[in-house]
Amino acid sequence: MPRKNFQFTSESVSEGHPDKVCDRISDAIVDLFLAADPLSRVAVETLTTTNRIVLAGEVRGPDTITPDKLEQAARNAVRAIGYEQDGFHWKNAEVSIHVHQQSADIAQGVDAAGNKDEGAGDQGIMFGYACRETPVLMPAPIYYSHKILEAMAAARHRDVNMGFGPDSKSQVTLQYENGKPVRASSIVVSTQHSEGLSQEDVRELVRPFVESTLPEGWMCSEEEFYVNPTGKFVIGGPDGDAGLTGRKIIVDTYGGAAPHGGGAFSGKDPTKVDRSAAYASRYLAKNVVAADLAEKCTIQLSYAIGVSKPLSIYVDTYGTGTVDDAKIENAIAEVMDLSPRGIREHLQLSRPIYERTSAYGHFGRTPDADGGFSWEKTDLIEELKSALD
Repeated sequence: MPRKNFQFTSESVSEGHPDKVCDRISDAIVDLFLAADPLSRVAVETLTTTNRIVLAGEVRGPDTITPDKLEQAARNAVRAIGYEQDGFHWKNAEVSIHVHQQSADIAQGVDAAGNKDEGAGDQGIMFGYACRETPVLMPAPIYYSHKILEAMAAARHRDVNMGFGPDSKSQVTLQYENGKPVRASSIVVSTQHSEGLSQEDVRELVRPFVESTLPEGWMCSEEEFYVNPTGKFVIGGPDGDAGLTGRKIIVDTYGGAAPHGGGAFSGKDPTKVDRSAAYASRYLAKNVVAADLAEKCTIQLSYAIGVSKPLSIYVDTYGTGTVDDAKIENAIAEVMDLSPRGIREHLQLSRPIYERTSAYGHFGRTPDADGGFSWEKTDLIEELKSALD
């Protein structure tokens, strides 16, 4: 029997967090290749530390994408975030590039040939989740954690003198009653700030962003509102802590409210099922909930490297389904081709749409006119219902 009254916490980190800087650089490189050739293969990791950026990985794409262009993509990403600090600056950071051609052994498993369809780029398990806690069918704690930092970042970009630096974190704990979130029991925000601002100054700068993001009446007590608990946060970003691509996978997904297969998204082209099948799982779970087939839904897909079909499809509606979970599994397989190629084509993923995903979550976002966040559409509702008739 699931608990009905409890507290649950999720965290988010801003675009200027060291790991998110790396995610953005890696995804900028994915976009660079896909813009030049939609069939490019990319698996590029980034490391950042004090005034240093290191790129490593393997690619297959046009020769026009030179090391100089990779370096410029990295600098542009850092510049867009807003790093112009002594310890990390888009213009003078040292950039080291260790990117080589994709392994022929991997390529032969993934490439379509003869009667063989395009295979998965790796083995693995991927999860998607949706629930009715927010309008975008995301868990409320991670949704509000993201929104607080998004609002702060937007204000920083509008007014660079307001006192916020690029690096920040949030953590939202919500009280659930009868299985539904009703208020915040604690809020934590840590943000890089200008020298000379006191902890109380920063607290009052942060406060309106929290209060305007949460639903009316949800603000926690003063005793449970924590802003920069250590007292000072002037040195931040990669100068304060090294960053790596792919270290914020729970921030990227559901804030711990749903399972995670373990694979990161950023830096990978859509033949990598770590990314594309996780997007497909979310797409399907969101459509299941949007179709009123369940109040919440988890979907798991699994793959083997070089094999085109998913090895398994699993659905769990936590007892909230209006039809049997096994019937939803069958309907899912009927309404969408879940091969790597099928996912890529259905969601039109072979486009330069990934840099924008690198902060504030890959899910719960608004679909863009150019195809960004296509996995957030709810255009399968009628097909799912028909498949279940």
